[in-house]
Formats: sequence, C-alpha cells, structure tokens
Amino acid sequence: MSECILVVDDDPLQRKFISSIVTRRLGYAIAEAEGAEQALGRLSRGGVSLCVIDYRMPGMDGMQLLARIVQSYPGLPVIMVTATSDTDTAVEAIKAGAADYVTKASEPERIILSIKNVLRLRALEGEVHRLRRQKKEVLHFADIIGFDAGLADIVAAARKVAPADVSVLLTGETGTGKELFARALHGESRRALKPFVAVNCGAIPESLVESTLFGHEKGAFTGAVTRSHGRFRDAEGGTIFLDEVGELPLKGQVRLLRVLQQKEVTPVGGGQGIPVDVRVISATNRDLGELVRQGRFREDLYFRLNVVHLHLPPLRERARDIAALLAHFTLAYAAETGQPPRQTSPEFVQALSAYSWPGNVRELENVLRRIFVLSDNTVLTPEDFIIEGLDRLSQGTESSADNAQGHVLQLMDSGGRLRPLQDIIDDVVRHAIVCSGDNISAAAKMLGVARSTLYKKIK
Repeated sequence: MSECILVVDDDPLQRKFISSIVTRRLGYAIAEAEGAEQALGRLSRGGVSLCVIDYRMPGMDGMQLLARIVQSYPGLPVIMVTATSDTDTAVEAIKAGAADYVTKASEPERIILSIKNVLRLRALEGEVHRLRRQKKEVLHFADIIGFDAGLADIVAAARKVAPADVSVLLTGETGTGKELFARALHGESRRALKPFVAVNCGAIPESLVESTLFGHEKGAFTGAVTRSHGRFRDAEGGTIFLDEVGELPLKGQVRLLRVLQQKEVTPVGGGQGIPVDVRVISATNRDLGELVRQGRFREDLYFRLNVVHLHLPPLRERARDIAALLAHFTLAYAAETGQPPRQTSPEFVQALSAYSWPGNVRELENVLRRIFVLSDNTVLTPEDFIIEGLDRLSQGTESSADNAQGHVLQLMDSGGRLRPLQDIIDDVVRHAIVCSGDNISAAAKMLGVARSTLYKKIK
C-alpha cells in the first residue's frame, strides 16, 4: 500500500515546498491542507501515513491539531514544522506526541531524513505489534501480506466466510500460508477468543491418529499411562485446524466423519460420547478429488470438509507481493534481533521477483533469513541473493525460454550416460562466471570457494 503524507500549512509557498520535496525525492502521494479543520476532514477519509504540520497557524494551531490527532488517530506519526530552532518549542511538541520536528529553514535533506526515519519507525512498530498478536494467536486478514494486492480476491471471499461458522477447506502448494489463513479465519470469527488448535495430520503415526485427535482413557493401550482429552476437546469452543488432512488413514477418516456428523468424540477406551463444539478448518496440498477417485479418501468426508473451498495461489502468481513480503521479513528480522532494518536495492527486488519460488512464501522467508545472517552489506544487492546457490540464478532475470534452457545443468550425455565429474564441474564454473557478469569475486562467492581456487579451475 503506497504511503500518503498530509502537509498542513497556511502558507501556500511553504506547503508546496514540502510537497515538492516529498513527491520528487521520495515518490510518496501528497495531500495538502491549508488549516487544521481541513486537515481533520482529510484525516477522516483515511489513507494517511504521516502528517507534517506547521506549528503556527490561524485558528486551531499546530499544537492543538497535534492533540486532536493523538486523541483521534493514535499511532499516526506527526512531524512538527517550526519557524525557529527554539529548543523549548521542539521539546513541547515531542512531549505532546510529535514523532519529530524540523525548522522551516531546514535543508531538504533534513526533511527527507526525518520523513524516512519516522515512516521506518512506524513500520517497525507495526511489525512488533503484529508479531505480538501472532504470538497471542489473534490474527486478522489485514495482518497477511498481500491481503490488499495479490490475495485481495481470496481475502474478500474469506472475510464473508469467517463469521459463518462453516467448515472450510484450504488448498494450495506447500508454503503458501494455509495455516496463517486459517488463523485469520479464526481471528475474524465469533470464536476468536477461544482456542485455535493446529494439528499436522501427516505427522501423526497411523496407530495414534484416534487417540491424538479424540483422546484416550488411562490404560486404553500400551503407553497410555494418563488420560488424554485429545485435540478436538482442546479446541472446545474454538477452531481446530487439520493440516495435511489428505494424509489421514481411512480408519481415521471414518472416525473423523462420525465426529463431524454427531458433534461428539469418543476417547479410545471410553464408551461414552462427549459433545464438542468446534469449527473445523482443514488444509491440503493434495488433490482430494483425485484421492476420492482413487479410493484413498472418503467422498462423504470430503463433502463434509469442503463446505467452502478457498484456494491460495502460489507466490509465482502474485509476484507483485514480493516487495511487500521482503519489507515485512526485513522488519520482522529487525524486530526479533534488535538490529536496524536492512535496505534493499531495486535490483535485489527484481532478482527476487524473477525467481519462481517453488517453496513459495516459506522458501522466500528462509532465503531472506539466510541472507540477513550471512550478508555484511547494509544495502542488499543481487550478489547477496547469489550466496543462496546457483539454483537461484538458474531462473535469473532472463525471460526467454532459450536463455532459461541454457542454464540447465546437464548431468547425462547424449547416450544417457552420466557425464564425467570434471566436465560437470567445468560447466558449473562457466555458468557461475556468466551469471556473475565475469566478476570472479562474485562467482567465487556463489560457488563457496576462494578466488584462488576458482582461478585454478579456470586455468
């Protein structure tokens, strides 16, 4: 979402001066107001990320407007513009809630720096709050990166479904964020204050599926030394998320169907059914319809789970979200480690956008974390992306099919025999040099070898 900065000043020349700096040097959208009342009217329409307001204005002055903003729009940063460099005035504004102050005599660079720092701090604070909400398992769709861009259509549908209390089946490739989506469905439902219990069905041994989901009595089987409520009862009143539901064995599917039909669970070794009130959200990266046709998934259970079907698109189909995801993971890492957020070059963003991300958002997060740890650069460049390995560049920025084909490493010869190791190594070295633009240092970094070693390989 693009930033919009509201400039409030009764002096049209000063107002235009600041607006011009913001649009030409920072590229942000601008809204202007010649007085406090007009500014409050613009704020009421939303979409403002920062206010730059004059200290002295006729009628309601800058300090009074600041007080109104702090009261009505908490968290909205304000930069106060003063006519002089009087310290008392600056202290007064900061104490009243201003994020920073500049003087009208300030150089454009000082104004730009102030705006950048205030917006960066606001974004970092927002990320900290988001992480705290996620830790408390209270998540909303607005917390999902891309909710207003690449995921806009699916989020619009999900927001209609969230309060309806019906079963939802989430599908999509691994790493597309199905659990995050399930948590948002829970967070915007009437069950939001109740438990959200996630279960990875693919990680449960077949012999323990029933006891894990529905509980067991003490002594029901070897190793059952205590009574267990089971995950369904743990989620009482809330939501249970059955991830990788397609991996459930047929016997477990039968028991799950019975629970969904009768809304009660019978623990292993127990004879009495126990009522449960839970909402079921399930997810899979498999084609359940195909599994039904193969007889590996019960059709009646499929219909029970698939009351509403939401498909999450892979990251390659919403590449426009990569820049926002990059900003999010950058701020998240900074919030977790206490380090300043890394800056990124446009070329770095382009390199990320050119890759197909078969592991989707999860792969992007892991790659970025690795880069944050290993790179010493303050501003990330495509060379930092290279350290992840040649496979990142094999789909680089070349767009044509011919060029992409040229990046494929051939392990077999034309006769179907494995090529000699030295030939394969030579191809890898040549590929690294081409991808690095004949930069030996970058190529050596890609390959994880010393420059001297690479020189020997070339010779």
